[in-house]
Amino acid sequence: MAKKVSYSFEFFPPNTPEGIKNLADTRQQLSTFKPEFYSVTFGAGGSTRDRTLETVLEIKNEGFNAVPHISGISSTKIEIKTLLNQYQQHGIKHLVALRGDVPQGEVPSGEFKHANELVSFIRQETNDYFHIEVAAYPEYHPEATSAQIDIQNFKNKVAAGANSAITQFFFNADAYFRFMDECLIADIDVPIIPGVMPIYNIKQLARFASNCGAEIPRWLRIKLESYGDDLPSLRSFGVDVISELCETLVSWDVPSLHFYTLNQAGIISRIIQNIEGN
Repeated sequence: MAKKVSYSFEFFPPNTPEGIKNLADTRQQLSTFKPEFYSVTFGAGGSTRDRTLETVLEIKNEGFNAVPHISGISSTKIEIKTLLNQYQQHGIKHLVALRGDVPQGEVPSGEFKHANELVSFIRQETNDYFHIEVAAYPEYHPEATSAQIDIQNFKNKVAAGANSAITQFFFNADAYFRFMDECLIADIDVPIIPGVMPIYNIKQLARFASNCGAEIPRWLRIKLESYGDDLPSLRSFGVDVISELCETLVSWDVPSLHFYTLNQAGIISRIIQNIEGN
């Protein structure tokens, strides 16, 4: 494949010695693709705050660009300010700023109800120190009451000071392209990186899709279900599907691809090798 594309990879903070070792191995495997950055999630309601910081510092100490997620839900301004100070002290200059998920069974709390409020606060406290990524939803946020309101909410985040965005995962490339057209009409002019979810198993994928509002096309769901417990065949088919999706995106000159790794490297490596024609 003649066109060259850059990559970034998302991890979650491990909570066991085995998980820590596995993630270190995963980072080393994915480093062969010279990623722009590795991002680290924050957990519902900031539940992994300390482990996110620890993982980010491990990644930075290995010489990679480490990008922490920071979540406004269930967080106070003092807590966010403390986090920002910690990241500045360690030379971290890139953040993913999100509203975040409310932990199950809890009532939303904290001083940030929307992501644009968090972005505004970060800018107020740190000026232009951080490059701020935000989330975008090609198939619309599951809580959005209309397509127009969802685009306006995204525009509010950009107006508050976001530099770029990473999309929620999708399987229909047209959803991304139509979303980009809507952003153009709305005068939203920041890089919008497609988020890519590899297929590991159907139950997990269906749960993720339900939580974030992503659509699993009927033909794809039925095909994945047809493999039953044959995970090797399901994953091999999934590699083909996601490779084709990525190749379509790259052919339209997307700025980069961001992979939701689930702390695994094997399937993503196969997808990228397909993209690059290796």
